[in-house]
Amino acid sequence: MEKDFIPPARPIIGDEERAAVDRVMRSGMIAQGPEVAAFEQEFADHFVQGRVTVAVNSGTSGQHLGLLAAGVGAGDEVIVPSFTFAATGNSVALTGATPVFADIEPDYFSLAADSVRAAITPRTKGIMPVHLYGHPFLVDEIEAIALEHGLAIYEDAAQAHGASWKGRPVGTIGDFAMFSLYPTKNMTSGEGGMVSCASDVIARNVRLLRNQGMEKQYENEVVGFNARMTDIHAAIGRVQLTKVDAWTALRQRNAATLDAGLSTLAEVQTPKVADGAVHVYHQYTIRVAAAERDRIRRALQEEHQVGSGVYYPIPNHRLPSLAKFAPGLDLPETERAASEVLSLPVHPSLSEGDLERIVQAVTAVVKAGA
Repeated sequence: MEKDFIPPARPIIGDEERAAVDRVMRSGMIAQGPEVAAFEQEFADHFVQGRVTVAVNSGTSGQHLGLLAAGVGAGDEVIVPSFTFAATGNSVALTGATPVFADIEPDYFSLAADSVRAAITPRTKGIMPVHLYGHPFLVDEIEAIALEHGLAIYEDAAQAHGASWKGRPVGTIGDFAMFSLYPTKNMTSGEGGMVSCASDVIARNVRLLRNQGMEKQYENEVVGFNARMTDIHAAIGRVQLTKVDAWTALRQRNAATLDAGLSTLAEVQTPKVADGAVHVYHQYTIRVAAAERDRIRRALQEEHQVGSGVYYPIPNHRLPSLAKFAPGLDLPETERAASEVLSLPVHPSLSEGDLERIVQAVTAVVKAGA
């Protein structure tokens, strides 16, 4: 009997979300309105200890507007990892500033302290680390560098809803933090983003920039964008907020099951979790031999109907869009990670049988290549 395909990710949208959308549609208030305001406050209370939070139409918009709101622009440099989604570097470039790519350390895919230090110049305005895959970046190391050199920290928390570092929630560490609400994130609003702001000044600037430069209608104070979140999206997000903690617990349980099944395989390195870190497993990312990675991925899908993903196969500093910012740059740990990582399903929709199938499939496939 043919097995059902296990997808690498699966958005969860239920009757409650559908009812919330219908409620907004009946209200006649479709664009940014009371649902957005309520979602902002509820998200802030849930994830970032009540820190002022501003809703926008995507995570990338949040990152871009957050940087502009924090004063980043032409002539500035912001240090970013190359091993991440392109939106990290893109958002810096879109401000007119220069993304400066640094290497990662091998265990948690966090910006490596030595590489960050080597990338600092008199033009460096800040550091934008990524809480990749749901694991917080190594906060102590990056904060020490920022303090020593008088630099700001901007958090890319797109994948890290509910993660924390030594009791500090992700999103409360930098001058601002961006959370993505894309469909496959740990929670979604259908599409959207949230910007957690350390100051009222940054929060007001993000609000202006998302709404054509206006706080009051037709009183445009700055040149802005249309990056508003709709009440439809906010209504979905508000429902998802009531479910995300349970989903996170399931992701962590699923990760523990995968750890137990895969950790004895010499050919597989399971995800590591730093002391003091709470990992929310947006992705469950293993490392395998670079020469075997693509074979393993194909075999999982074709022979076992198990999906997987490679996040990310081309480092940002080698993308055609961003390579001009990094001529001749050598980032060995970034290159190694890009050739070895493979993300397995860990989402809350997995059954115990699914998890058993994933473990059995990975074991069979890696052993077949041994």
